[in-house]
Amino acid sequence: MGNNSRTPPDPPAGVPTDPALDRPTEVATDPALDRARAGDDEAFNHLVAPLRRELHAHCYRMLGSTHDADDALQDALLRAWRGLARFEGRSSLRSWLYAVVTRVCLDAVAARGRRALPVDLGPASDRTVIGDAPLGRVAWLGPYPDRELADGPAHPDARCEQREAVELAFVAALQFLPGNQRAALLLFEVLGFSAAEIATMMKTSTSSVNSALARARRLVADRVGPSSQQHTLRKVGDARLRQIVDGYATALENADADALVALLTEDVTWSMPPLPAWYAGIRAVTDFAVRVPLTGCGTWRHLPTHANGQPAVAGYLDAEGTGTHHAWSIDVLTLRGDRVTAITSFLDPGVFRHFGLPASLP
Repeated sequence: MGNNSRTPPDPPAGVPTDPALDRPTEVATDPALDRARAGDDEAFNHLVAPLRRELHAHCYRMLGSTHDADDALQDALLRAWRGLARFEGRSSLRSWLYAVVTRVCLDAVAARGRRALPVDLGPASDRTVIGDAPLGRVAWLGPYPDRELADGPAHPDARCEQREAVELAFVAALQFLPGNQRAALLLFEVLGFSAAEIATMMKTSTSSVNSALARARRLVADRVGPSSQQHTLRKVGDARLRQIVDGYATALENADADALVALLTEDVTWSMPPLPAWYAGIRAVTDFAVRVPLTGCGTWRHLPTHANGQPAVAGYLDAEGTGTHHAWSIDVLTLRGDRVTAITSFLDPGVFRHFGLPASLP
């Protein structure tokens, strides 16, 4: 952001003034804030640092992509830095930053539309598709690393855990909401802002926010269902969860179809964005597994990880028999009871860096 002593430029469009967005806070008397207003970018970074992870997660929930979240957060913080003179300390810095970030995300939603999973685009394939090609015209939903999340709620008034609010089903459902409903639901349920505070952030009325919340809740409830993965994982327990993850990785590495099938529900689904084909039911999933990942790709190695608040496995593929396995997919497992009811394999080696994972395994 440049030299520490420069004077911030005029505030850009889209940066809010400082209405009472949140409960009073000590930040208004923080000497670091005065230094930041005077042009000290190190002071600004110091103020923002404790909030950066939750702001990034908010961008992901809004946009469905870690890459887009990176860009949106960078853009929002630059806008906030340039417009910091307009923050007068009558609200919390957190509230003001969320207003800036949310508006950047709303602009991105309007420009790019929603992100999707293969299951959103059409029926399951009734036979294995060999040589399926990526569908480039679709903006695909991406995975999110748990290591980017803080534990517990982002705010004492939040009604939703951080991990629950990045579960695949929830984030996929958010993509069907218009931007204003998406933002209102996240700001209220996940981040603990009041309807009045959200109305100020979004330059609308409290009644409009309440109406958007009601519509958003109905759609998300219809698509997500009553039980979260966090509830399921707590019931399964850590020991059984490790068995499932290890068993899944070992079955792929050993090309053991029986061991894989033993982990799955009868109505299991398997999808692989950006490939459009997906499979539903134990018979179709088994046929696909046997013909493609178990025998048709090469050899596998895996590392356990966590994505979207769910167990996940990082898959490394050696397709040429060179002895080096290269980053290939992040497989996110959705459980019902102690069985896997959905496998979502994100074929995007570019996200491995977000997970702190190596690009290859010797």
